[in-house]
Amino acid sequence: MFAAGCSRTPPEEALRATIASMEAAAEARDAEALVEVFAEDFAGPGNMDRDQFRRYVALIWLRNREVGVTLGPLDVELVGERARVEFTAATAGGDGFLPDSAQVYRVRTGWRLDDGEWRLISAEWEEQF
Repeated sequence: MFAAGCSRTPPEEALRATIASMEAAAEARDAEALVEVFAEDFAGPGNMDRDQFRRYVALIWLRNREVGVTLGPLDVELVGERARVEFTAATAGGDGFLPDSAQVYRVRTGWRLDDGEWRLISAEWEEQF
């Protein structure tokens, strides 16, 4: 039997919740909330840092009045206080009811547990055809 004060969210569940919050932030066009979980030493494609990523998504949002993001199943691998998460991300954007563009990406991310919070330390993505 567990004491009520001893309950903590299991690491994988907490990581999945963090990723879900990022998905919601992307759809809400909230760059600050999206990069809030990025580690200070985040590295993306071409050595993209946190600020470059924030500018990257801001440009996408400027080009598309409506943006949709749907993540596929998460493949989570936990190793101590680190994790690797892979998934597909389907994106759609446009200026009206129907999207003008849509794409599916294969996404690979690296995570680190810092002071009880998951922080995104790396991400790379490639278009799937």
